[in-house]
Amino acid sequence: MALACGIVGLPNVGKSTLFNAMTRSSVVAENYPFATIDPNVGVVAVPDPRLEILADIFSSKQIVPATVNFIDIAGLVRGASQGEGLGNAFLSHIREVDAVAMVVRCFHDHNVIHVEGGPDPLRDVEILTTELALADLATVERRLDKSRARAKAEPKLLEEVVALEQIAATLNEGKAARVFGVDSREAALAKELSLLTAKPLLYVANVDESATTASASGVDLLQERARTEGAEVVALSAKLEAELSALSPSDAEAFARELGMQSRGLDLLIVAAYRLLRLITFLTAGEKETRAWTITKGTKAPEAAGKIHSDIERGFIRAEIANFSDLERLRSLNAVRDAGLLRSEGRDYVMQESDVVNFRFNV
Repeated sequence: MALACGIVGLPNVGKSTLFNAMTRSSVVAENYPFATIDPNVGVVAVPDPRLEILADIFSSKQIVPATVNFIDIAGLVRGASQGEGLGNAFLSHIREVDAVAMVVRCFHDHNVIHVEGGPDPLRDVEILTTELALADLATVERRLDKSRARAKAEPKLLEEVVALEQIAATLNEGKAARVFGVDSREAALAKELSLLTAKPLLYVANVDESATTASASGVDLLQERARTEGAEVVALSAKLEAELSALSPSDAEAFARELGMQSRGLDLLIVAAYRLLRLITFLTAGEKETRAWTITKGTKAPEAAGKIHSDIERGFIRAEIANFSDLERLRSLNAVRDAGLLRSEGRDYVMQESDVVNFRFNV
């Protein structure tokens, strides 16, 4: 399954413009609140220059990159939990995502309406956090009512009731459920209930076209907040990224270079999401295809094999692994083997970034 990331934000912060840039789609991006009503879903290839190199070495017929699913929903406003604007009904569309990308407006443009009068990154984050927390609170309270009723006949549920009450108290203060320790009963329940405020958080600072670095107004404040939350921050100009995405790859690269951009903001966004979720990529290559596979750090070889097919995991014998850098340098698997650099790893091997692997298994 591809990584899934839900995009949230106030109206007119650049969510749909960013979505357009990521997906090269034509989703409406208008200068009025609630231009996005139905959720937009886009599948975005993860940039990985290693794939082209491996495909050339192995004469692969096709390249299959890893992908990220982005889901863009209607903008939230203050009071959404009480039905203001379009309410928070659309939050159900992102309950199952792996992470939440919160787009925060850090640019000034008098021609683009701000629902709160003007940009204030920390204020906007507080509004969004509160609305997400209140939406989660409704979910927790429904579960709490059921658990209390059942606990009368099943005393073992009292522990769950206590944990739910603690989560509810936290959310009622407008705080996020991710404050609980990862091994706590509260964290386990928050994950079970798919609470939005328990999901890993990525702040996307949408800055002016001329200020795409962390020096842009408000980005430093977001970075400071993110450090206390274990979150990530990416600064980019959604407008500029959309303009670049409308160009051919070669023209976009030339234009970005002319602007002095070290990396595309969209690439940084995906890299940050992978880092936030502790994800890495292993690679397979052959005449049929060269492909990238996404796994969590710490994944062992048999489980990684299962990402390809459950039969490979069940019949796992060993993993033959070459490092990408060795293949790039030596230009063939035989050359890597002759150099003594092709490794045979067993069940306890922990997969590493840039492993190029061939799994041996019993049918």
